[in-house]
Amino acid sequence: MALGWFNKLKDGLKKSSSGLTKNIKSVLVERKLDDDTCDALEEVLIQADMGVDASLQLIEKLRKERFGKEVSDEEVRGFLADEITAALTPCEKPFEPPSKKPTVILMVGVNGSGKTTTIGKLTAKFKGDGKKVMLAAGDTFRAGAVEQLSIWAERNDVEIIKPHKEGADPAGVLFNAYEKAVAEGADILLADTAGRLQNRKELMEELAKITRVLKKHDESAPHETLLVLDATVGQNAHSQVETFLQTADVSGLVINKLDSTAKGGVVVALAEKYKLPLYFIGIGEGIEDLRSFNAAAYARALMGLEELN
Repeated sequence: MALGWFNKLKDGLKKSSSGLTKNIKSVLVERKLDDDTCDALEEVLIQADMGVDASLQLIEKLRKERFGKEVSDEEVRGFLADEITAALTPCEKPFEPPSKKPTVILMVGVNGSGKTTTIGKLTAKFKGDGKKVMLAAGDTFRAGAVEQLSIWAERNDVEIIKPHKEGADPAGVLFNAYEKAVAEGADILLADTAGRLQNRKELMEELAKITRVLKKHDESAPHETLLVLDATVGQNAHSQVETFLQTADVSGLVINKLDSTAKGGVVVALAEKYKLPLYFIGIGEGIEDLRSFNAAAYARALMGLEELN
């Protein structure tokens, strides 16, 4: 991994890591690893949004290895980073769209998660890999969504399939977009959808309809369904994952805005609970700031440590 990206990741996670580092240091002032220390460390991890189950498991492993011994805060952070790396490594999978042409990638998530921006960044990435990309503006629900996606299409010099009018049937838009993608030999069709709140039943049903309509073209479509999450919501991300798993058969996650929150530990909680591939993380607004997830880099940055050579 390029040193520049790790430094950016570490800097981006500073809001999360600084609190963790400070709290771990305060717990470990001239103390052996005893029951009280372990309880206090569990609380520190839970407060960092790592989730109760993951936090208990991490401290239980620390207890087995170091209980009764003098430990420094850097030792503990190093140990936790190693354990978090091991826990997250199964979720570290390179995003490799299937060879099916066109590969339909359905992008889902609630409003404000950064979904449309993520589409723009992925478009740039896939074009850079030599793929022919088309966009489908399936968010006909929110005013301005089509215009926002159109800006990304223009910026990346790719074709976009839009609804004929505001409020048009999103499933119809995606049906037409698929036909055009086939006709024009596109490699990838990236489809935007309305930013559904998980308590809006009619919008969630609409998402299920989109999937059914796509399957009329191709039984295996959509080939990937990526759920875009905003790290700043912390533990509320769980309810989003659960709802979209039920409705959209989510195949992987994208987590944005890790640089805007002290809740960066939520990545650990989500990985521990759902075991879904975490394909990309976002640290910043630039196209280059959406990168493939690397478990070791994330874990060490979260714990305020330097990158391992």
